[in-house]
Amino acid sequence: MSQNSTTLESTSASLRKEADQACPTTSQESPVLCVDLDGTLIATDLFWESLVLMLKQAPLTVVCLPFWACRGPAYLKQAVARRVTIDVRHLPYRMEVLSWLTHEHAKRRRLLLVTGSDLRLAQAVAAHLGLFTDVMGSQGDTNLIGPAKRDALITRFGSHGFDYVGNSSADLPVWSSANAAILVAPSSMLIRQAQRTARVARVFHSGNPSGLLAWAKAFRLHQWIKNTLVFLPIIAAHPPLEISLVAKALYAFFAFSLCASGLYLVNDLLDLPADRRHPRKQHRPLASGALRIPHALIAIPILVSAGFGLALTNLPAYFTCLLALYALATLGYSLSLKKLAIIDVLTLAGFYTLRVLAGGVALGIHISAWLLAFSLFFFLSLALGKRHSELRFRKVTKFEGIERRAYLGIDKEALGIMGIISGYLSVLVLALYLTSEEVLMRHERPQLLWLLCPLLLYWISRTWLLAHRGTLEDDPLIVALRDPHSYAVAATMGLLGILAL
Repeated sequence: MSQNSTTLESTSASLRKEADQACPTTSQESPVLCVDLDGTLIATDLFWESLVLMLKQAPLTVVCLPFWACRGPAYLKQAVARRVTIDVRHLPYRMEVLSWLTHEHAKRRRLLLVTGSDLRLAQAVAAHLGLFTDVMGSQGDTNLIGPAKRDALITRFGSHGFDYVGNSSADLPVWSSANAAILVAPSSMLIRQAQRTARVARVFHSGNPSGLLAWAKAFRLHQWIKNTLVFLPIIAAHPPLEISLVAKALYAFFAFSLCASGLYLVNDLLDLPADRRHPRKQHRPLASGALRIPHALIAIPILVSAGFGLALTNLPAYFTCLLALYALATLGYSLSLKKLAIIDVLTLAGFYTLRVLAGGVALGIHISAWLLAFSLFFFLSLALGKRHSELRFRKVTKFEGIERRAYLGIDKEALGIMGIISGYLSVLVLALYLTSEEVLMRHERPQLLWLLCPLLLYWISRTWLLAHRGTLEDDPLIVALRDPHSYAVAATMGLLGILAL
């Protein structure tokens, strides 16, 4: 169970215990408290959650969307909701709001869930939380937002006969007819608008990162370091450095990076339920609700198009083909390959090797079989290290697995053996390469390059030692960015490469 779910259940349990010990107050002391769902009680929108889940499970239903939309937004919401089951236990609940609602419930106050989401989804949330006496939501012919929601509440409770908790400008008509307005994660403009039309009793500010920080995390800018592999052919071949060559390398780097960021968003959308059950991934912008799903859906084609645009206008056609292969393979990995043992790590190793090959194509540099073999074994070792660390970090038992992964706890030892062997094979390939005529002819002091082997052996051995100790909690390449030892090894290897010329 994820940290989010554990916190939610422990908070609810402790506050309900307080309710049993508290002196009851009469419900007449406070108006009924009406609570919006999307963006208010949860930091996401259930329609978009349902839509993404439906398209993941049944992609061909996309052709039905225009026909459903023609019958109105309420019918569209209902049609989508009928085809999916949302895991309401692990939604990104706003814990401060939920804690306050639980206290109000403990004081015997009447709580009503009122939402523009489809009624059946709202009922599932209400049943899970156990705080609401009734639920109002959109049905096939009624889209319960804005004025429609206001009119429904006035009909039921009278004008100013209820308090309302909301989060967006669509709630302004409801607040204008409410006894008190409670705002959740509002912008400064929304606060001013609400104050002009209603009595603002309380404001809950968002605890999630927003704006550029959320986008930077969603784009996984730190993962762009992997795309520096397109520069590796320059390091290996030592061609005369020209501005045009550097420009092509930069075009290749940004083409891969932009495309990869768009594909990371696709992966995060497909993995939303699983990420929310993960102790670390639940904090990703989409999983936590810091980034809205429709915004991500807009960003994906922009990023991917920008990446391919750079490739098409500045680099050889073969590079664009390799970029397309990378994009298709990444989609295949997100949809199914990540759930296949061994194939998943071979695919990850292939992604790294493909970057090296694409760099050579972009720069017009022949990639030797030595470099491709080294890349395959080295990055296979890192991919196996990533899987090994996931099992170790999650502390799974022998015959317990990780969601959307094909490995069991008992596989840790096998993954470790395969990973260490693969890493040492990459050192062997490097040693054999250093004896080739290509190296001897290109360097005045090639004997200095032999020191690369013990340095690489040290780094690989230390990485796997950390993995076995359970202190390698992430992708080994990303961990290396925070590791002084890795910087020292890289700097020493770079210095040796320069001195050997």
